[in-house]
Amino acid sequence: MKKNKKIVLAYSGGLDTSIILKWLQENYESEVIAYTADIGQEMDRKKIVKNAKKLGVKKIIINNLKNHFVKEYVFPMIRGHAIYEGVYLLGTSIARPLIAKDQIKVAKKFKAFAVSHGSTGKGNDQVRFELGYHYFAPEIKVIAPWRIWKLKSRTDLINYAKKHNIPIPKDKKGAPPFSVDDNLFHTSTEGKVLENPKNSAPEFIFQRTTSPEKAPNKPTYVSIGFKNSDPVSINGKKLNPEKLLEKLNQLGGKNGVGRVDLVENRFIGIKSRGVYETPGGTLLLIAHRAMESVTLDKDTMHKKDSIMPRYAELIYNGYWFSKERFRLQKIVDLKKNKVNGSVKLKLYKGNVIIQSRMTKSSAYSMKKVSFEENKTFNKSNVERFINFHKKKLK
Repeated sequence: MKKNKKIVLAYSGGLDTSIILKWLQENYESEVIAYTADIGQEMDRKKIVKNAKKLGVKKIIINNLKNHFVKEYVFPMIRGHAIYEGVYLLGTSIARPLIAKDQIKVAKKFKAFAVSHGSTGKGNDQVRFELGYHYFAPEIKVIAPWRIWKLKSRTDLINYAKKHNIPIPKDKKGAPPFSVDDNLFHTSTEGKVLENPKNSAPEFIFQRTTSPEKAPNKPTYVSIGFKNSDPVSINGKKLNPEKLLEKLNQLGGKNGVGRVDLVENRFIGIKSRGVYETPGGTLLLIAHRAMESVTLDKDTMHKKDSIMPRYAELIYNGYWFSKERFRLQKIVDLKKNKVNGSVKLKLYKGNVIIQSRMTKSSAYSMKKVSFEENKTFNKSNVERFINFHKKKLK
């Protein structure tokens, strides 16, 4: 092994990244640093450390990024009301830029010549990771095993694991397993029976949401407080971003909120079917739009709505660190200081119903909108308004 030749691998502790870790050691004669970003996914720290050490890894880094993830990535995206293709709340997409950024930080610290990830050659994540790597360190080499190694199938991976005494989970023998990605914002499930869009999603694949049929027969009420367009409290209690999203996930999940079954258009040109669960994110999105409806003027709201599809597409395609996304974020946040108050929601068997909006903002005027006669709105101007727009029909 050459002195100071290091690779930082995004490592989960599972079968695929364990195989990649061993493969990197064999093919690059380098020290592999196992790097894991804790962004709220289901993870077993002891297992990660144990599996990495068994493969001869000396440096194992697990960074807790949960609060940073929610505050600096999820919340800005919620402010933009980002939804890809009308359905997807971008739970996987928004996590990759942060992981890439922190992985590069580790690579620079240890003077690694390369970074590596376990994304497949057909997916979006390889693009998201590598655009992030390039933004922060174009000089660092990227190793993408799935695009270059000779292991072509799940059977090949199983045989490689057996050869190198890498533990194989029982449910991963034979047919490929479901592909699951999760973080504090969402859980996605793809593969196996879901690959055929005519098949219904089996109930057992859902991990953080109760089925609407089995949700409580009584509604749950929750009030979300906003300050400068970001959520800051639940039912009047202030919480940090991580704890706030955890609480909303729990409330939304037990009431069957946040399930989506979609066929999406991947950036690389393949259609993919998946089932996503975003309970807390769904509550935040609905509440935030309701808060803006009584705090922002029409032009600002409509401008935000007009750029949202492009803003969401940039996130989906891995362009979080692009100049265009930064420019659109400035539009999103132009009047965020006006978005203050609270929204009360009723959660019932998969439904989210707005109960009330409370704010000190002057954007909404009860006097102007009232059906009772008043002098705050001059109706005589309406005829001139209509006549002006009649001319635009020609």
